[in-house]
Amino acid sequence: MNDQNQSKQKQKPEETPKNSLGGASAANSSSGLKKLFAKRWVSPAIFMAAAAIIVTLMWIYQGSDPAKPTTGPDNSTEVAQGNEGEGSVTPGDEVDVVAIAEDMKWPVSSKQNLQVETKFYDKKASETDKEAALIQVGTTYSPHTGIDFADPNGQPFDVLAALDGKITRVEPHPYNGNVIEISHGNGLVTVYQSLTDIQVEEGDEVSQGTVIAQAGRSELESDLGVHLHFETRLNGTTVNPSQYISE
Repeated sequence: MNDQNQSKQKQKPEETPKNSLGGASAANSSSGLKKLFAKRWVSPAIFMAAAAIIVTLMWIYQGSDPAKPTTGPDNSTEVAQGNEGEGSVTPGDEVDVVAIAEDMKWPVSSKQNLQVETKFYDKKASETDKEAALIQVGTTYSPHTGIDFADPNGQPFDVLAALDGKITRVEPHPYNGNVIEISHGNGLVTVYQSLTDIQVEEGDEVSQGTVIAQAGRSELESDLGVHLHFETRLNGTTVNPSQYISE
């Protein structure tokens, strides 16, 4: 009997311990990660990928606000520099320039006692007026860039500062005679040519109505005799003074 029981026990298969699927997978995964991170190229690659994601998210966030400027501070404006120190104006400064120029006066004390010999060449004027505003330079004719004043009797007269400003140029010119320029800010400059008896120096601050010189002569317009050539420049471009000066 005992022999039979022992025989049956020998014939019974032995049961093997069962491992759960989850436990086996976790172990295999952990072992795989360790092997993966053991490779030198893995950590830098992960870092670069994370950085790329962060940069992309920041770019998307900034691009979502169309009112936010991409460069420079908000409401920034730039002011460029023109020739001979004349400042150029941005569109936002045009109102300020016009406001300054509204107070401009003719650079003579008694315009009614003087003659306007040559007017400013205005493209919007009539053909007759445009023809009268041409001056001969050698064998060609050029548009007149200012207004010429002369005394009917050929006498000198005072030349006044048309507006408050700073003297930025005082020098003789071979064709235009002695020249004075006054800067009034925001690209607005007044120019006085054919002068004599100059009474200011470069760098002086002058007030409107200050006598800066006497009317004289120039080689370019020698046929006019004693006269004043007056110009108004905005951002380096000559403009009609009559647009800014009320009679």
